[in-house]
Amino acid sequence: MESNLIITSQSQLAEEVLRESGQNVNLCYQCMKCAAGCPISYAMDYKPAQLIHAIRLGLDELVLNSRTMWLCASCETCTTRCPQEVDVAKVMDAVKIIAMRRGVKPAIPEVASFYRAALANIKKCGRMYELGMIVGLKMRTFDLFKDAGLGMKMFRKGKLKMIPSFTGAGRTWKIFRRVKSIEKKNRDL
Repeated sequence: MESNLIITSQSQLAEEVLRESGQNVNLCYQCMKCAAGCPISYAMDYKPAQLIHAIRLGLDELVLNSRTMWLCASCETCTTRCPQEVDVAKVMDAVKIIAMRRGVKPAIPEVASFYRAALANIKKCGRMYELGMIVGLKMRTFDLFKDAGLGMKMFRKGKLKMIPSFTGAGRTWKIFRRVKSIEKKNRDL
């Protein structure tokens, strides 16, 4: 069911989310199906529907300082359950982007560090190189020895490769360059 209904908002944050993600949070009528299906909602400070309502109300500080968007696993269970077809996972990504753009410190810095390490790793190798990503994450968090035993166990079982595979790296590098170009063009507008 595609809705052509346009609902406007008084919230600048809702407008920013719409520009960033293409998702109109004003379509949400708080049925809570997203929260009911979310495997992480038990650990969130606000359920997904509550965060969307806060966006609609323009509660920028509450939204941007929330743990919810950082805990979102992007599994898209919420998205598939939404009767209004609001892509809640995209909204969570958009709110993270907006928070970073505004210089708001992540409520869970380890998650932001993980994202940065994973993206840097993919950008460099063309695909996920787990050992390199782990090293990048440890250097960002300075949590050098946590999970060291698990890492050694994985290495012994052959789950962590010493040398990355650069298969397809050229295509990935082109994607990163294209995204950078689009972002630069959007900033200049």
